Amino acid sequence: MADEHRPLREIARPFVVGGPSGVSVRDRLKGLTVEDEKVLRVVGAHMGSLASRDLARRVRDGLDHSTDTWAARKRDLTAESSSRWAGSVTASTHDQWGLSRRAQHAHLQSLDAGIRMLRHRLSLPVGEKGSRGRPGGYRSKHEWLHKSRRLAILEDRHEQVRAEREAGKVSVVRGGRRLLNQRHHLSVADKTLDQWRAEWETSRWFLTADGESGKRFGNETIRVTPAGEISIKLPAPLAGLANAKHGRYVLVAKVSFPHRGEEWRDRVTGNRAVAYRIHLDTVSGRWYLDASWTRKNLPVVPLNALRTGGAVGVDMNADHLAAWQLDAHGNPVGAPRRFDYDLTGPAPHRDAQLRHTLTRLLHWAKATGVQALAIEDLDFTDSTTREKHGRRKRFRQLVSGIPTSKLRARLLSMCAEANIGVIAVDPAYTSRWGAEHWQKPLTATHRKTSRHAAAAVAIGRRALGHRIRRRTAPPRDDQSDRRGHRTVQARPGTRGSEGHCPRVPGPRTRSVRAGHGQNAVDQDAQDRSGRPAEYVQLILSL
Repeated sequence: MADEHRPLREIARPFVVGGPSGVSVRDRLKGLTVEDEKVLRVVGAHMGSLASRDLARRVRDGLDHSTDTWAARKRDLTAESSSRWAGSVTASTHDQWGLSRRAQHAHLQSLDAGIRMLRHRLSLPVGEKGSRGRPGGYRSKHEWLHKSRRLAILEDRHEQVRAEREAGKVSVVRGGRRLLNQRHHLSVADKTLDQWRAEWETSRWFLTADGESGKRFGNETIRVTPAGEISIKLPAPLAGLANAKHGRYVLVAKVSFPHRGEEWRDRVTGNRAVAYRIHLDTVSGRWYLDASWTRKNLPVVPLNALRTGGAVGVDMNADHLAAWQLDAHGNPVGAPRRFDYDLTGPAPHRDAQLRHTLTRLLHWAKATGVQALAIEDLDFTDSTTREKHGRRKRFRQLVSGIPTSKLRARLLSMCAEANIGVIAVDPAYTSRWGAEHWQKPLTATHRKTSRHAAAAVAIGRRALGHRIRRRTAPPRDDQSDRRGHRTVQARPGTRGSEGHCPRVPGPRTRSVRAGHGQNAVDQDAQDRSGRPAEYVQLILSL
């Protein structure tokens, strides 16, 4: 039960989540010759060194960056490659710098949250319990002393990060900081020095070309014909390696893009922009080509249109998705479904688990005929901090294990292909009220409803515009009042209709025996056809 003295926070309105703005497909480069691989390695290493130098210059410019400094960097890169290669390098550099800038801001916010929480808990007496969702004081003087030292460390780090942000200084590593740190922990990463070196050098290559509308096949740097022939415009210092006209090198391998191949051919045939990226998987030794393009002016189905066919409420958890179909009136239909996944192991395994789980979910949703999935707009940034739940390590690991961002991004892209809309709702009180109002009524002798399945019902009802609190079933005796009246459903405009209903004093129904109601003494207040005798005599005397 919720605390009656604690006010409920305002619940945001549901909204339709927009689909993905871009598409990316991949195909393997099969049958490459030794000369082809040599050219790809040389071009990738050369352009990678130019990209590293350009990124270093951009970081040194900091907040002094301007169109003049951008033009100067691009001129220097053009002399050692080409104008289009230089444009792709500078665009990638700006994306990396902007990503590092946003990560720095997020780190600063995390430090702020940690400092506020530490100051709050240190201000409380030792051993004081928390209340209203806020943690209490620390358990012992030793822990209080340790946390006071940590507060000083966080304040010093916060001041350092804030100074770097104001100066426009960021930290970025081409190839990834995680891979860089593995150099000093090769045994933990289960890699040899040669394996790490090969992966490190490969990750720093640059074989990316941005598309350009109106140009032949949508890309002049890495050109792929509708038949799948791949040619690369070599940088100026490597023009001697060309095997075709105009300083181009044509690869033996061809691509067809089995997935979205027709859509890709329509774009390259119409000379619309397509970006390409060539990369090597050092573990398998295979080369791949990625093609990507943007989608513009995608139609968004209105919220009311999605609600007409009902929805499937989905509750995200650390190891499974709980789903339940609801009709347009918010009533659960059929039985709940559970889609399990295992997010342990390497990243490819985790990504495959999410794809497989979402595929099963979408197949079931298509079979039910609904037009939308309802999910929670979750953000566990504050709940995963060690300052708020320091001793509750397993709880922090549980919350951190819920794949909110990855699952949401993957779900949006897959729902767009299945023509299913996604409605995001406020996650406030869905688990609590779902368990309170729906878990017990939906439990039968042959089925035990879990708390997560009840939360899925609450999520779906909120997405459909209904209140979570349900209308209870009528009494057993033909809807009579002999066993008590049914609970009245709150109207949409009633304030606090999703909260707890206080008991109204007096009789709960109109069917009250004579002499037992709150107006039993006042005969005029009774619902009767006649009037009191004293009132009739008074009228006759007038």
